[in-house]
Amino acid sequence: MQRISNRADLDRAVVRLCESAPAMASIAAQSGEIPLRLRPGGFEGLAEVITGQLISKQAAASIFARIKAACDPLTPEAFLALSPETRAGLGLTRAKQASLEAIALAILDGRLDLARVAEMPSGEAIAALTVHRGIGPWTAEVYLMFSAGHIDIFPAGDLALRAAAAQAFSLGRRPDIDALRTLAEDWRPCRAVAARILWAYYARVMKKDVLPVG
Repeated sequence: MQRISNRADLDRAVVRLCESAPAMASIAAQSGEIPLRLRPGGFEGLAEVITGQLISKQAAASIFARIKAACDPLTPEAFLALSPETRAGLGLTRAKQASLEAIALAILDGRLDLARVAEMPSGEAIAALTVHRGIGPWTAEVYLMFSAGHIDIFPAGDLALRAAAAQAFSLGRRPDIDALRTLAEDWRPCRAVAARILWAYYARVMKKDVLPVG
C-alpha cells in the first residue's frame, strides 16, 4: 500500500491528484504549501487525535502539552499510572479520560495492536479502530492519515473540510457527510491528499487557523 511518509511522497501525490482532477489543481494553486502534518504513531498519536476532538487548535495544543508533560514518554503504561487527580487536571473531559484509559488497556492486553492496524487496508483499519471506545470514524480516519500515512482516506465528517468544499466548489451550502464522500470519490486513490489541499484552502483562502475538526 502506498503511503505518505515524507514531504517528497506528498509532493508527488499532489502532482498525481492535480493531473487527474483539474478542479483540485485550481484549489491547490490558491492554497499555498500543502501541509504534511505527520504525527507519531501508536498510543501517543491516537491520544493526540482524541484530545483534539471537537475543540479548537489552541485548546488541543495546550491540553496535549499537559498530557505529554505528565507522561514522558506518552505510553499506555504512563497514562494508566496517573492518579485520578492528575488526569482531572489535564483539561480532558471525563469522556476523553475514559476513552484514553480504555484504549491504553486495550493496547496492553493485546486487543488493539496499532502497528498491525497501520498495515491494514484503510477500510479494515477503520473498522478495527472504531470498535474501541472514543474512536469514531473521524478519529480513525485522521489517525490513519497522519500517524500511519494512509493515502486514500477522506474524513468527510470534518467540519472544516465541509466548509472548504462548499466554498471551493460553489456548492451554496456545506455538503453533508454522504455528499462529501460522494464528491471525494473523484479523488481516489489520493483522497488524503485532497483533504490536505482543502484544509490548506480553508486556512489560506478562508483565513481560518485550522486543525482537522471533527
